Amino acid sequence: MTVCKCNALLAMLSTVEVKAVAERRRRSQHERTAETSARLLNATIDLLHDNGFSRLSTPQIAAHAGVSRGALTHHFSSKEELITDAINDMLERVTADLHRFAEDIARRGGSSDEIVDYIWQMMSDRLFYVTMEYLPEARHNGEFKERLIPVVKKFHAGLDAIWMALAARRGADPEKTRTVMNTTMCLVRGMIAQTVLREDPSYFNEMLAFWKAQVAQHFPEEIASETRLASPSRSQSPAARASAATVAGK
Repeated sequence: MTVCKCNALLAMLSTVEVKAVAERRRRSQHERTAETSARLLNATIDLLHDNGFSRLSTPQIAAHAGVSRGALTHHFSSKEELITDAINDMLERVTADLHRFAEDIARRGGSSDEIVDYIWQMMSDRLFYVTMEYLPEARHNGEFKERLIPVVKKFHAGLDAIWMALAARRGADPEKTRTVMNTTMCLVRGMIAQTVLREDPSYFNEMLAFWKAQVAQHFPEEIASETRLASPSRSQSPAARASAATVAGK
């Protein structure tokens, strides 16, 4: 190989190496940016939940996230933008879980009791406590409210998917099912708001049990299925029915 060809090959290899190093740097910078953003978003939700909206400040968020105030302002131009993005990030993760749950219901079936329990757990696990912190600000701050509306709509689309999956399997009316869904959400929100001043699990469990019974009325196949399981078959012999009754009475 001639000297010229060797030099050309070395130059080509050097160019490839330089591009590879630059690409690694770009990827590394992107990863660092994503990590910093995630830490700031998580810190914002933590402090919204623990301290409340009125006590929330960007210096506190930066300190909780373990980043500088300069890094915070580099990623988010305002406190409102940061809070909106944090709420969006939280609801996107919750919505993804909702869609996975809906797919599970569509695949294997399920009961309305299971959905009510899922919603109660989801909402009482920080989600609605955080919501109670930012809702008053949205009421008085039109720009903040407009930022939140599309975020919340995506969340409700996830809720809709769960109930529609059950309605499809049970042959229930979709519009009435949506009314059941919205009423369930309003009830759960009110109950969770009440937990702020009342720590009484039995009180809330009693209301949940009552509401589950009401929701089940909307899914007649579910009730029929439960009745079939609880009642001895007509095709059974008298002795078999008597045996089933004895077992049920134990």
